[in-house]
Amino acid sequence: MAKKSTTTEILEIKPIEIQKTTIRIVGDTPLIMHAWSEKAKREMLEKQMKKTKTSAREAKNPVEDFIRSMYWLTPMPEEMTEEGFAKAIESGARFGFPVTAFKQAAISAAYRQAWTKDKMSLRGVFFIEGDENQMVEIHSDPPIMREDMVRVGMGTADIRYRGEFRNWWADLTVSFNMNGQYGLEQVINVLNAGGFVCGVGEWRPERDGQYGMYHVAAK
Repeated sequence: MAKKSTTTEILEIKPIEIQKTTIRIVGDTPLIMHAWSEKAKREMLEKQMKKTKTSAREAKNPVEDFIRSMYWLTPMPEEMTEEGFAKAIESGARFGFPVTAFKQAAISAAYRQAWTKDKMSLRGVFFIEGDENQMVEIHSDPPIMREDMVRVGMGTADIRYRGEFRNWWADLTVSFNMNGQYGLEQVINVLNAGGFVCGVGEWRPERDGQYGMYHVAAK
């Protein structure tokens, strides 16, 4: 009886070599923010707990809604007024945006462009660093208040007041494995596609809008 030949396949496993780099993204269209305010969170919790409302609904305060719609890296104004906001801007107010939004945009764009068969395989390819609240700073002209008509619930119309950032940019600190499937060039291309195909914030391309678009700045 003939003996079966056996072959040994040697698989080379390269060590993980993390590299960090700073990638600047520049906004192509205004960024619209819509952070969850403490008031909105409280109202949602009360609704889920089915609490009975004993008082009439609070009157809408456009300026307060505008102020609370943004992600503040510095303290919010104590006075929710135009004067209070102007004073905060004069004092060097700084704003941020969740780093997860940029990563999700990149992953979704890669999937839509058919660069990957599934989104999950890209989740561990690269990471974007943020502060203790996982925010990255947004640099821009002073934000302006915009008034938009929106549809909520069963087609009910409502007016929303949100912060709009023009001429914005951000520096993303990105880490990736140099010995992985994706190198720096591929990571940059994926991030760049995220800004064009998906965008971030309200009314972005992924949500039938054209706001929150950006590109990776050339060095």
